Amino acid sequence: MTLFWMITAFLVLVAALLFVVPMYRGKEHDEVASRDELNKAFFKDRMDELKEENSEGLVVNQDELVVELQQSLLDDVPENAKEHKATVSTVMLIPGLLVLVMVCYGLYMKTGSLDKVAAWQETVTRLPELSQRLMDEQGADPLSEQEMDDLTLALRTRLHDTPDDATGWLLLGRIGMANRDATTAQDALNRAYRLEPNDPEIQLSYAQTLMMIGDPAQSDNARRLLRAVIKQDHTNLRAMSLLAFDSFERGEFSSAIAYWTMMKNLVGEDDPRATMLDRSIARAQSQLTKGENPADSVSVTVELGANVELPSQGIVFVSVHSADGAPMPIAAQRLPLSAFPMTLTLDDSNSMIPERPMTSLSEVMIKARIDADGSLRSKAGDWYGQSEVVALGDSATVVIDKQY
Repeated sequence: MTLFWMITAFLVLVAALLFVVPMYRGKEHDEVASRDELNKAFFKDRMDELKEENSEGLVVNQDELVVELQQSLLDDVPENAKEHKATVSTVMLIPGLLVLVMVCYGLYMKTGSLDKVAAWQETVTRLPELSQRLMDEQGADPLSEQEMDDLTLALRTRLHDTPDDATGWLLLGRIGMANRDATTAQDALNRAYRLEPNDPEIQLSYAQTLMMIGDPAQSDNARRLLRAVIKQDHTNLRAMSLLAFDSFERGEFSSAIAYWTMMKNLVGEDDPRATMLDRSIARAQSQLTKGENPADSVSVTVELGANVELPSQGIVFVSVHSADGAPMPIAAQRLPLSAFPMTLTLDDSNSMIPERPMTSLSEVMIKARIDADGSLRSKAGDWYGQSEVVALGDSATVVIDKQY
């Protein structure tokens, strides 16, 4: 803000000079010079008349008359010529300057959004603090929604001044991911990746964003990045986890089991994460053997209504509900947005609550919803559909043709 006020003071000074300088210069008024010019003009006119009279033969002694005219011109020049300059009254000058300054700053205070500029500058100064809290893995003091907006503004300001800051673009991309803003996340992380293509943290975050978009081509790029990370670091659990979940969602259960098994070997049996990994492995193994008991599952076909306009990116949530249509799903699966119709099979491995498996129901209802930003909660504008009540072990068809 100091620089800002210095600039405004300089501009007001320039405006004041434009106001004062012409007043001090004034217009020089020289009475003697004016009379001299008049006498010269009279002398010239009289000389022209003498020439004309001489040519007509009316003048006998022209030379004497010329001398007399010259002598009269010299006699009219005063001994002490004085020049008079217009003076400036301070009574007028000082109030004029005060009005100029008050108008300049008054208009700015009224229309310049000074409070917003001050808040913006203060937000920029808080960038280190907000960044540290966002990166805090313990999450003891999470950022509020307003603080996330402030951090985004501060980051964009810094990146405008230093566009080659790969860390800043990485942080902005992670904020976009946290806010489910796929466009901001992809653009920011793409910039970070172009600046530092071999940074593992940037590769991981960029790959996760590409997977979130749901585009098959982008998902292929994400897998390539994740494999490159593992090639550099064979113990990178985050890259393995992303590849495992991606393989599971694509139905490549053997590959998912392999990744989760590698992760379990790295963390060890005593690590709390081992229990979660065992559960994931069991879930994938149950998918491999689901054909042995089709009565414990339901086959679902998801179709798209003719009136539906698909978003450019997003995901499809398919969920199993009790026959009474209760909003809380019993089981669910998330699929990338791709070609319709989609076919999948849901069983106990997709159950949301282990204590209440899908096989505890004899009849179910299937719902499907398209979400552009990957949010678990439905919102206005989402397209959805639901099936009729079907018996467990049967097949169901869901047509997405309604909108919240």
